[in-house]
Amino acid sequence: MSLMGIDVGTTGVKAVVFDESGKQLSSAYEEYPLLFPFAGACELDSARVMDAALRVIAQAAAQVNGSDPVTAVGIASQGEAFTPIDVHGRMLANAMTSSDARAESLVQAWSEDFGGERLYRITGHTAYPMFSLFKLLWLKQNQPQVWERTWKFLFFQDLLAHVLTGETKTDHSMAARSMMFDVRKKSWSPEILDAAGLSTDRLPEVVPSGEIAGQVMSSLCGLGPNVTVSVAGHDQPVGALGCGAAGAGMAAYSIGTVECICASADHLVLSPELMKANLAIYPHVLPNLYTTVAFNVTGGSVVKWVRDNFATEEAAQAVREGVDPYDRIVAAASAEPAKVVLLPHFGPTGTPHFDPHGAGVLFGLKLSTERSEVIRAVLEGITYEMKWNADILQQSGFPLKELRAVGGGAKSETWMQIKADIMGIPLTTMRVTEATCMGAALLAGHGAGILDADVEWAEPIRTFEPSDQYAGICEESFAIYKELYQSLGKARLMLNKRSLS
Repeated sequence: MSLMGIDVGTTGVKAVVFDESGKQLSSAYEEYPLLFPFAGACELDSARVMDAALRVIAQAAAQVNGSDPVTAVGIASQGEAFTPIDVHGRMLANAMTSSDARAESLVQAWSEDFGGERLYRITGHTAYPMFSLFKLLWLKQNQPQVWERTWKFLFFQDLLAHVLTGETKTDHSMAARSMMFDVRKKSWSPEILDAAGLSTDRLPEVVPSGEIAGQVMSSLCGLGPNVTVSVAGHDQPVGALGCGAAGAGMAAYSIGTVECICASADHLVLSPELMKANLAIYPHVLPNLYTTVAFNVTGGSVVKWVRDNFATEEAAQAVREGVDPYDRIVAAASAEPAKVVLLPHFGPTGTPHFDPHGAGVLFGLKLSTERSEVIRAVLEGITYEMKWNADILQQSGFPLKELRAVGGGAKSETWMQIKADIMGIPLTTMRVTEATCMGAALLAGHGAGILDADVEWAEPIRTFEPSDQYAGICEESFAIYKELYQSLGKARLMLNKRSLS
């Protein structure tokens, strides 16, 4: 009885099949493009995402159907992004991704009217245009015909579960990312929904992470009709479960499109320190645990931008040789720390700034600056942003003694050592880097009664210890990084006004 975990991400969808011991049996992946219809907007074509998801499910399932057919499926996905569907399941509009900032103008006035601290006390989140609440308000105001026709607003894990089963369910962790969920009562907040003019019957039913949403209809994607489908949860805590980082002193460090550190707590922590740093607290995918996430929205997307616009030679060579282009990009980076500093905010930032006017900056260029140094600066800049977050987490009561690195970026030993040196925290890589798929499969196994709740599959393979060789240089560059960001606030605002004019 094999188990499939699915991760519906911002730029691609993965499906991985595991046996009951956690051994990976098969996998499939497909990318899809981000859409930028106007300034501040960042969308996904939900129908295209679903088509891609069904293809990767079919590909991964086909590889095991003859030997160990899939018995249960768990789905995790990016947070915040929702798709409006009508009563016939037709998708009425594209999904607005986490980095979509179109609702910025609505945030301050609505939050002040409702009460910013009241909003935080209910939801565990601080107001920001990335959250579903404000995107829904924008939709209601700007696309009333879509708003009126919508039967359900579904997150990507819910949408795929609906396509497979016809049911409309979500889990606690995903519901919380909407900023309409009461993290104490673990239910939709009537106060917030009333203020937004939204009723619970237009939202999915909320269930514990891993609970079965339904069974596969017919024989979709080569899955049998008795295959169960579970809503696993928000991709970050699902990934933390998958890599065994849901414990004190540990956190998952996801290195993908969004760079994220996901830590856990055994009780609900609502503090002024976390609120000031915009560090949310909400239900984990494991019972009786809570999680917080520190993240850079455009982290891995910056590396993709480098691939598509700056390292085209390495990318083309990688395609010819059938290897990962990102390995080529990392290999092209300077072996020494860069003398230039990159701010990796190629869109709205994540924590701790919650700055909708993010702007990428490459500082310190000279005629002597070489291409390899710029590529190194990209890798370092993304990591300096996460160091800033990690320092705040530790100061706020989340000790970080070990980070478990997962995601595509964790495959690079060079980048892992760069990250360990900058973070000053040991980074451990895992046998299976697609921890979100592993966590989703585990939750599916729990929900279907195939696996005991205490079963773990995480298998560490190597720990990268911080080196003293570049410690001084890294600290100096980090200080420049922070000063650079703080000094450019007015310039970011001016640039944003120009881009919108």
